Amino acid sequence: MMICIAIMIVTVIPLFARFELRAIGSKEIVLLAVLAAIAAMSRVPFAPLPSVQPTTFVIIVSAIVLGPEAGFLIGAMAAIVSNIFLGQGPWTPWQMYAWGMAGMMAGFLRNTVIINTKWGLMGYGFVVGFLFGWFMNLWFLLGFLGDASWEVFVSAYIASFYFDLAHALSNVFFLGLFSVGWIRILERFKRKYGILTSDFPKEEVYK
Repeated sequence: MMICIAIMIVTVIPLFARFELRAIGSKEIVLLAVLAAIAAMSRVPFAPLPSVQPTTFVIIVSAIVLGPEAGFLIGAMAAIVSNIFLGQGPWTPWQMYAWGMAGMMAGFLRNTVIINTKWGLMGYGFVVGFLFGWFMNLWFLLGFLGDASWEVFVSAYIASFYFDLAHALSNVFFLGLFSVGWIRILERFKRKYGILTSDFPKEEVYK
């Protein structure tokens, strides 16, 4: 458990340091806070449906437009804010890291064929749904089962398959239907106010 936490801290520090070194104004901070709030609150109405929520979708499209650092911050903040309503616990830092990494990787891959095609973006969302669940299984195995055997380890991942699949399919659904519109809106907003400018490719790749 301590090794996992240490790895998370070591990987997070460069992201926050890189973000702090950038010239971030009040408009950027407000936009990041609003997107994090949208990502967090969009999770609450879907709470009765295990693992089905648009939070990951909001994090991914935000990272595509605003960059990996913004994607990580929005993902991390979405986890801690949504858990104010759904319940905080030892799983919160793990969720913050998992959603943050989902946003960060989307930001780093935004100029690749994986993200620049509709099917590639949906495929990324599908894979992220499973990776998120597999990562969250670790805190349960390490925190509650202690010296778990390989049989327990495999059983835990098999038991989580339905929830991971539900998360993956919901990502595909939201990205397939709404990603183009959200990306266009965020791109126009970014250009209009000169917020977190980047070399993100043109919208036409998503048509």
